[in-house]
Amino acid sequence: MNVIHFINAFFSDGAHWHGYDGIPTRVFQHIQYSLLALAVAAAIGLPLGLLTGHTGRGGNILASIATAARALPSFGLLVLMFVLLGFGLLPVMIPLVVLAIPPILVTTYEAVRSVDPSPVDAARGMGMPESRILFQVEVPVALPLILSGLRSAAIQIVSTATIAAYVSFGGVGRYIIDGLYQYNYEKVVGGATLVAVMALATLAVFWAVARITVSPGVRRRG
Repeated sequence: MNVIHFINAFFSDGAHWHGYDGIPTRVFQHIQYSLLALAVAAAIGLPLGLLTGHTGRGGNILASIATAARALPSFGLLVLMFVLLGFGLLPVMIPLVVLAIPPILVTTYEAVRSVDPSPVDAARGMGMPESRILFQVEVPVALPLILSGLRSAAIQIVSTATIAAYVSFGGVGRYIIDGLYQYNYEKVVGGATLVAVMALATLAVFWAVARITVSPGVRRRG
């Protein structure tokens, strides 16, 4: 039996579309975990990236933090948090947030540092406060790169949130984990397909956000 057959069998089975283990429920759970993890990571990474990028200080520290965070195995961290904290949402969120912070933090820093210094110097010469320089001069120009960091983090979260199923949480990962235990490869392939579709949908969402929020002049320069 080939992959296409498994995919067709999974999605054509009406039992997979209803109830607590149905596709709509599992996808909704997966989206909830992913959005929460992305929101927390952005709340940490964006302010730090903007501040260090604007001041030009802390670049080496950011690189060290990003390298250390990327070296941590998400599954190992999940198991460790589960042992230390027990069952709950927190042990699931910590590995996802740790995974997502580095691309947001480093990309935001680099995006602000890459802004042409001429308009920044002109704004300072006009007496504009530093906060206005950051948000009215630097951020609009740096926005495409900032969004790319958020997009990268979001895709990593969506792909990795399947590990929540290892500690009996829901989400699309349940199909993969349960399918492996049951030797039900229809479920495994169906779950993997859902993850891939959600990752592609994430790309589409960020493309739309960029089209709406990034000014046409900045897009043309990019």
